[in-house]
Amino acid sequence: MASLKDLRRRIRATKSMQQIFKAMEMVAAAKLRRAQQRAQAASPYAAKISAMLANLSESAAELEHPLFKAREVKVTALVVITADRGFAGAYNTTLLRVAEQRLRTATPGSITCVVVGRKGRDYLRRRHYPILAAHTELPGEASLELARRITNDLTERFIAGEVDRVEILYTHFVNAIVRRVTQETFLPIGADAVKQEGAGGGSAIFEPNAESIFEELLPRYATAKLYAAMADALASEHSARMVAMGSARKNAGELVDGLTLQRNRLRQAMITREISELVAGAEALK
Repeated sequence: MASLKDLRRRIRATKSMQQIFKAMEMVAAAKLRRAQQRAQAASPYAAKISAMLANLSESAAELEHPLFKAREVKVTALVVITADRGFAGAYNTTLLRVAEQRLRTATPGSITCVVVGRKGRDYLRRRHYPILAAHTELPGEASLELARRITNDLTERFIAGEVDRVEILYTHFVNAIVRRVTQETFLPIGADAVKQEGAGGGSAIFEPNAESIFEELLPRYATAKLYAAMADALASEHSARMVAMGSARKNAGELVDGLTLQRNRLRQAMITREISELVAGAEALK
């Protein structure tokens, strides 16, 4: 049985941990608000550029751009967006289990990974899965520059024929409690990306020509899509960390209550024993 001194030490240590968990929960909540605002701010731009692409693609149906070209899929690049840090509950684990299941069921060599985040890189590397590229040391907020750099790398590999298809696997932010693992096709840009209900068509005039317009528009569209996914994933990460730290804080509080009760019972038992010894000694002196 633990001594009174041990219980007091454990109570002090647990209270210190509880304060740390509370601070981390508050920091995660503040970061979540900023990340959620960024994710929401990215949505109108992504929707507008998608509508523009839908409109222009109908006016240039005969145009064959390399990013539109679908071919026989031999090698798929799976972009796995994870976090650099832990303390986020099951955020990284859930996503990586989905990625690992996809890798296990695929034909060997048919899927290679492009990993965003140190947790994903370390997990896949330990299990010897193929990693085409890894992007770690992520900034604290969603970075358009990082999204542009990854997009340029992926489009170059796709155009060169190194990969035949690019998919994004990330955690979609629904609210502070609910998150969903989502998989989307990134390249080639398919009909679902360029055709929207109600989009106008056939009336656009290209100046100087359609090729130069799409040469500028398609990379912007791809960058906007990847940036939106990364902003969504970052909001999911902060919400998962906030929930995890809140649960840890509550568990630490319950542990402190249990240890305090145990300490009080031990103190009461010691006081009762001392009183009994005093009474017995007094009786013996009579």
